[in-house]
Parts: sequence; C-alpha cells; structure tokens
Amino acid sequence: MQLQGKVALVTGAARGIGRGIALCCAAEGADIVANDLPPHTGAADAADTARAAEGLGRRALAHYADVSDRDQVAGLFAAAAGALGRIDIVVANAAISIREPTVDAQWEHVRRTIEVAQFGVYHTCQAAARQMLAQGGGGKIIIIGSVLAELPLPTSAPYNMAKAAINHLARTLAIELAGQRINVNVINPGFIDTPGERAFASEEQIAEFGRSVPWGRAGTPDDIGRAAVFLASANADYITGAALTVDGGFKLRMP
Repeated sequence: MQLQGKVALVTGAARGIGRGIALCCAAEGADIVANDLPPHTGAADAADTARAAEGLGRRALAHYADVSDRDQVAGLFAAAAGALGRIDIVVANAAISIREPTVDAQWEHVRRTIEVAQFGVYHTCQAAARQMLAQGGGGKIIIIGSVLAELPLPTSAPYNMAKAAINHLARTLAIELAGQRINVNVINPGFIDTPGERAFASEEQIAEFGRSVPWGRAGTPDDIGRAAVFLASANADYITGAALTVDGGFKLRMP
C-alpha cells in the first residue's frame, strides 16, 4: 500500500495505459480521479475505471474532459479537488496519434495530435503544479512519453515531436518545482499491447511484433502502471527530471 491516503488523477484513463496506471495506483491505496473524453457507443468509459477502483476499496471519481481545452482541464482539477479534498499525484497520459507520411499529412490531423499529446500535457501539468503549490506538501507529476521521443517512427512525425517536447517539459518543470518538493518525471513506454494499437495493426501483427521485443513479449498497461506507482511513491522522493524507459529492451533492437 505504497500510496495509502493519496489522491491520484490520471488523464486518458478509460482504457489502455491510463486505465492500467489508475488501477495499479488504486491497488496500492490511492483514491482515483479517472479522466477521459465522454464515451461514444461501445467505447471505453472512464466511469468503468472508476468503478473498478471502487471495487478495490478506493474512493473514485470519473470526470469527462478534453485535455486540449484549458477550461475543461481547469474544471477537471476543480471537480477532483472538490470531491476528494486534494490531489497528490497527477499522471498526464492522454494522447492521440494519427499516422500519415509527412508529405501527405492533413493539417487538421497534425494539429489535433499536437493539441492533445503536447498542449494537453502542458495544460495538465500546469494545472497540477498550481494545485499542488496551493495545497502545499509537495506532489508527484508523471508524464507518459514514448520511446518515439528518440526513435523516428515513419508516419508518426506529429506524435514523435510531441513526445520529444513533453520529455523536455518534464525536465524544465522539475527544476522549477524542486524547491517545493514536487517531483516531475517521465515514463517512456515502448511497444505496449493496448486497444489503441488495433488502429494500426492486426492481432497477428501485434503478436509477431511482441515476439520481436528482446524481452520476448509486448508490454502491458500493468508494466507501465507499476512504474508509475514507483515514481508516485516515497521510494522515488529523490528522483526528479528523470525519464524511465519501460520497453523490455525495445530501443535496443531498433536500428
């Protein structure tokens, strides 16, 4: 119960990595604020994540907000603090990727990717820092980046550049907030088996690619969730401005 008595807010928590992080934090004692977009028919719902956290004995709140909208992010933090009293841990996870070759990319797709994956992280982190400074007592901000901050995956230029940018945002925030004992760190996942990957590959391709990872399998949301628990815990109090790669050796096999 490393996070007993803490409140953790996770963006993009309806499915995949965000849900895995939220439930790993709940399993370690944290109350949960699960954020995502309002679900459309058949889509994953942040409310399901909140209910699963409650099933682990935690208090939980689902709040729908588009992190690319600053006013909605402000509303998310106000609702979370109002319902649960404070916010100790914030995980800026929400992202989007629309893959197109750069020469053919539609500007609205480029802009939407940047608005969510880069500016949305900025909005979330700024709101987190303001909340933590106002309430006192330090805090933990964790940004979910990607190994693609360094590896130039073709057809993914807007996502790649957004992930590179938020890695540097973390370092900048870390030095700005160190005196107030607010840790800011990044987790850079490699190939993680999530529902979002099904937009780009078949089940057979995902399984084959997983076998090519040096560890012998694709990562899981729980792999990232356990790393987030570590960075959110007192065990990581002296770690700030760091980027933790969680990829089963994925980067090591890339040319």
